[in-house]
Amino acid sequence: MRFKHFFGWALLLLLTSSSIFAQTIPSPKQHFGFAIGDDYQLATYTQTAAYFKKLAETSPRVKLVDIGKTEEGRTQYMLIISSPENLKNLDKYKTISQQLAHAEGLTDEQAHALASEGKAVVWIDGGLHATEVVGAHQLIETAWQLSSRTDAETVNLLNNVIVLMTHANPDGQELVSNWYMREAKPEKRSTQFLPRLYEKYAGHDNNRDFYMFNLKESQNMGRQLFVEWLPQIMYNHHQTGPAGSVVAGPPFRDPFNYVFDPLVMTELDAVGASMINRLNAEGKPGYTKLGGSVYSTWYNGGLRTSTYFHNMVGLLTEIIGSPTPMEIPVVPERLIPSSANPYPVLPQKWYFRQSIDYSVSLNYGVLDYAVRHRDELLYNIYKMGKASIQKGEKDNWGLSPKFSAEITKLAQASQSSMPKSEEAGGEGRGRNAIPVRLYDSVLKKPAYRDARGYIIPANQPDFATATRFINTLITSGMQVQKATVDFIVAGKNYPKGSFIVKTNQAFRPHILDMFEPQDHPNDFQYPGGPPIAPYDAAGWTLAYQMGVQFDRQIEAFDGPFEKIAYGELQTAKGSITPSAKKAGYLLNARTNNAFAVANDLLKAGIDVFRTDDSVYNNFNKGSFFILATAKNKAVVEQAIVSLGVDAVTLATRPTNLTKITPARIAIWDAYGGSMPSGWLRLIMEQYHFATEVIYTKDIDTGKLKNKYDVIVFVGGAIPSLTGTIGRGFGGFEEPKADSIPEAYRNRLGKITAAKSIPQLKQFLEDGGNIITIGSSTNLAYHLNLPVKNALVETVNGVEKNLPSEKFYIPGSILKVSVDTTQLGAYGMPSQADVYFDASPVFNILPEGQSKGTIKPLAWFASAQSLRSGWAWGQSYLNGGVAAFTAKVGKGNLYAFGPEITFRAQPYGTFKFLFNGLYQ
Repeated sequence: MRFKHFFGWALLLLLTSSSIFAQTIPSPKQHFGFAIGDDYQLATYTQTAAYFKKLAETSPRVKLVDIGKTEEGRTQYMLIISSPENLKNLDKYKTISQQLAHAEGLTDEQAHALASEGKAVVWIDGGLHATEVVGAHQLIETAWQLSSRTDAETVNLLNNVIVLMTHANPDGQELVSNWYMREAKPEKRSTQFLPRLYEKYAGHDNNRDFYMFNLKESQNMGRQLFVEWLPQIMYNHHQTGPAGSVVAGPPFRDPFNYVFDPLVMTELDAVGASMINRLNAEGKPGYTKLGGSVYSTWYNGGLRTSTYFHNMVGLLTEIIGSPTPMEIPVVPERLIPSSANPYPVLPQKWYFRQSIDYSVSLNYGVLDYAVRHRDELLYNIYKMGKASIQKGEKDNWGLSPKFSAEITKLAQASQSSMPKSEEAGGEGRGRNAIPVRLYDSVLKKPAYRDARGYIIPANQPDFATATRFINTLITSGMQVQKATVDFIVAGKNYPKGSFIVKTNQAFRPHILDMFEPQDHPNDFQYPGGPPIAPYDAAGWTLAYQMGVQFDRQIEAFDGPFEKIAYGELQTAKGSITPSAKKAGYLLNARTNNAFAVANDLLKAGIDVFRTDDSVYNNFNKGSFFILATAKNKAVVEQAIVSLGVDAVTLATRPTNLTKITPARIAIWDAYGGSMPSGWLRLIMEQYHFATEVIYTKDIDTGKLKNKYDVIVFVGGAIPSLTGTIGRGFGGFEEPKADSIPEAYRNRLGKITAAKSIPQLKQFLEDGGNIITIGSSTNLAYHLNLPVKNALVETVNGVEKNLPSEKFYIPGSILKVSVDTTQLGAYGMPSQADVYFDASPVFNILPEGQSKGTIKPLAWFASAQSLRSGWAWGQSYLNGGVAAFTAKVGKGNLYAFGPEITFRAQPYGTFKFLFNGLYQ
């Protein structure tokens, strides 16, 4: 009886304290004035940040962390949620997570001990794509439930897991929620027709920046993911789900990237099973997986996908949902249960709160897996890291389609002479089997071995850009080394300050992915049928895109190298090689930052010239010359050194110089924001070009030369002759003028052949320059220039575009030859890597060749131009012109078919743009 009496009081005390505990933490409704998921209600980031602060103040389970500023200057917050005891020991658990992920110097026994002692670390984010409003709001609701719930599952979960709840795009939530809530009448509210991008530069492309880290938000999150916490699982919330379903999630469809550790894929499948099981057990239908959606695990650079290259389980869900009630439509094929759709959802009205509830359930499904498999997750990330280290310390041959194809080709060639013993079941085990010796001849070929490491020489022409590349690796958590003195490897001399990236480290998959070409499989709906588009790009090798010079080492090597601390970014410091007499400074045009130096000096009123010849060693034609005077010495030398440019002083002034002055530069944009144009703005700011954003109405007004010297069009600004918007921007839907605030109405309007093109032609004839990139090169056809589409065939006497069954190149890297004597190509190497995404290719008609009005800048000089990715039918490119310049009146049109500014990543082709930005 005494025991029962005591137990009763204890239970009452527990219930009372739990009730008090829950009551001290404000609910979302108490804070926002509405419950998360209520119809027609969205919270702003200002309100959300205030709520996060309240949770941290009132809940002993919550710690609020400022992870950095956004592009618009807001504070980006991450909530760390776990048990109060775990929060007291965060440094300990963070160290364990780092030790196991890096897998350095640990024995299996030590790793098991750390895995047993540590806590699983799970990242859950929301709001990256701000119009996908479920993401940010499920983050609020989940944070509230984890902070306040006292049920046994939640308590057990927080005892075993550290949850990193990260807001991925504060600026976007503020814009979208304010836009939605601006209407007083709830039924009129909509997230459609935002006036600008919901991330200052990138908009939706902010989820394509996680190997490049151009954006402040990406840098903030990258540091937490890959340097600070190294979670075993990360969950990236998106929307919307495919029609006729509620949510798409893991497991994902093929192909997956061949550099992954296999455990990444099988753990991904296992966590996906926990998520779908949770929904099914709760009676929540509509989860689709595998081929039920378009999502794969091939691409790097997404917030979710980049984690696979770090041995983490990266989760993505795409869920339907809107604060304005919506309908799940009838999609007959999704009503039949299948492995892709095991529990179909029926057509019905759908409410925002349902999507929030689904999201919370999915989060709990992930966290439940982390609890049940805590030590396994911690040990497995060590196991994958250890395997990567071991692969980098010995000869290893990676598997990919090109090697499989080579083995098949050898087998076909040898079958006619196959010995009878093999036919009868010897080495080859039958006539159609492939002998192991053929496998050995390919996958044990010394030249095909994976690299043991890469050396980035400090004496390359653009070491500042190479350093920028190294910083992307460092932000991604790679171990980078630096030479303390000059050294020799494989008979080649390298200078002090060179960077070394070895592959015997835990995140070897990411290193290979940044240096080596991607080999995307030939992926078709059926033999001879149309290709299946990759989820994003097919090839992106960053070292190629950035024009970085590196040496690939396939033998073990060492030297006077010091390890750079994880996360410690590097700065390129410029130098000035003196001469006996100083007439002036010469900056190599091959250095991107030389343009930034020139821009700074021009703004300071200092004369800047470009050389018309190659005047010094390997300095290219078009290099920058600045006269040396006592007055400008300090300014010039400070700019050179601070921007990482290696300059020389010349004893005499070069004879052939052209003085440059700043141009009045306009960048086209559209209502709602063009992502390619946004990335271009970022590039211009990084390299200190002053620009003005203009819209179609500004063009249609005319008298353009009175206001601008250069206009830049990127993406799908210029429609084709048939009126369709080209690839790159994809077209845009505009609202009616009276449905948006008056301040934004001047942004409305599309480029038209009737009104806009004549004004652009007049601008050129008056002496203005126009730079077109990607499908904006359609302008050449509107101007009736003597060029034509090179990617066509004649069928029954009619010229048509090549079908995708014959020619298909999604985002990939191709090689072009370059005429470096032309102004538009100053500073470029004679062979360059360009980013090609179904890009325009031209033939110059005889008239243009004979009159010399069209001058090629870059062209495809080979039937095998692919460097990284997927290029079906690439032989059609041979001889095609990738870029040209054309004289139109007093002005010049520059046409660049490849995406030379794509997502602000291909630093190696920025000079194509920069050269046209001066007078």
